[in-house]
Amino acid sequence: MWDIFTEARYVQCKLLGALERCERRLKLHCVPQVSLRSPSEKVGGLFYFGRMLDKIRLHARRELPSDYHANLGKGFDEKCVKFLRVDYNQLVERVKKGGTDEEILEWCFTAGRRPSEDDIYVWNEFMRKRGWNDEVSEIVNRRKAEAGMVDRSDIQTSFQFIDADEGRLPKP
Repeated sequence: MWDIFTEARYVQCKLLGALERCERRLKLHCVPQVSLRSPSEKVGGLFYFGRMLDKIRLHARRELPSDYHANLGKGFDEKCVKFLRVDYNQLVERVKKGGTDEEILEWCFTAGRRPSEDDIYVWNEFMRKRGWNDEVSEIVNRRKAEAGMVDRSDIQTSFQFIDADEGRLPKP
């Protein structure tokens, strides 16, 4: 039976849910903004490599927000170093020595492998579409919900989510 107390509890739950969503959005906007490249920006023709270097450099200077720490060397970082056949920890040490993105990529080609143009094309297409109709789709949808972006039908891939979450993909 629907009584005044049940209705009051229902309203209270709705308000608490709205408050929690607002707190999550506020928390996201209070996270210090860092200068990370879009994963779509290329270095040496490769998607994502420059962003990984940005994270390594910021972490070495203790400027990378803690939200990013758990995935250092994992996820897309791991996929990228496996593609180049280099060890992530060795890459970190190389980045700490300094050098341009291109010099560090050349080091990766020497220490690991130099992918062919076809390999790079397949890598870029794989990364660009990650999260769209694949096993990562559920993660993209969960992260959209956590970030209060469920209504963003323009966000279908991991790259799009990252760009939107970091303020590079404005609402349509």
